[in-house]
Amino acid sequence: MATNDSGIGAGSVLLAFIAGAMTGAAVALLFAPASGEETRQLLGDRAREGRERAAEAARQGRELLNRQRDSLNTAFERGREAFNTAREKEPGA
Repeated sequence: MATNDSGIGAGSVLLAFIAGAMTGAAVALLFAPASGEETRQLLGDRAREGRERAAEAARQGRELLNRQRDSLNTAFERGREAFNTAREKEPGA
């Protein structure tokens, strides 16, 4: 993951941005001219949507992590096989 000069990762910055946007939206809804029931319903709907999006993002992140781990394991095994093959071909081995 990319980091800036202060060591903060891009994922952390993105997560902070999303959290700030959600907080700002919630505050805007609280000050919007709507009845309390409508506002609570809207906030509940938005919270469910946010939870679903977060679950989907987590699922996609796990899938990506698993694919990357599999690729790394495959590359490691191929490297090990190449090393062993080269070592077996060495004269005097």
